Amino acid sequence: MTPAASQAQALSLAQATRAAAPMINLLPGFADPGVQAQAVFRVALQAMAEPGQPQALPADCGVPKGLSPALAALLLTLADVDTPVWLPAGMDGAAAAFLRFHCGCPLVDTPAEAAFVVVPAGYAAPGLADCNGGDPAYPDRSTTLLIEVADWQGGAALRLTGPGIATERALAPAGLPADFWRQWAVNHRRFPQGVDVLLTHGSAVCGLPRTTRVEV
Repeated sequence: MTPAASQAQALSLAQATRAAAPMINLLPGFADPGVQAQAVFRVALQAMAEPGQPQALPADCGVPKGLSPALAALLLTLADVDTPVWLPAGMDGAAAAFLRFHCGCPLVDTPAEAAFVVVPAGYAAPGLADCNGGDPAYPDRSTTLLIEVADWQGGAALRLTGPGIATERALAPAGLPADFWRQWAVNHRRFPQGVDVLLTHGSAVCGLPRTTRVEV
């Protein structure tokens, strides 16, 4: 076979491989990453400073299949090359491609390896004890869970107390695992170790730092 024929055959094979590969429509991230990421970060901080109080996010970005606007905006803001992310098995590949391209974050196989554990609607959340609760010297090096809930109301009626809450605050998110609040009580007692949670719904976020006491 001549060199020209070999080159033509290789080109034809490459074209056929690309045609056979699944196509993922990569959605845009933030139009102005610096400004928008800062705005989302400020809201996320406010959500953690006022536990149990949903906050509206300026979540103006592409939203790949499987993620909500809030989850996409928070991950664009928080995830980077130094923050491993865990996604549930079976998610559409568009979410993983979106995160790899825009955030450069490594995707890991177990929640314990992750800085951020992402639980979109319809997927089972890992146990809080299966995530990284930090260690006594560095309790801040723990996992943060981002969990999409079905609604801010409709679940068990909760009474929240602790730092950032003047007296008490009511919350009743729907769609969390049946034993989530039992797990949360154990997580709260682990302080200063333990995990923090950001609940999301649509384009809003609600903080649950490990310091928050929740009574059902």
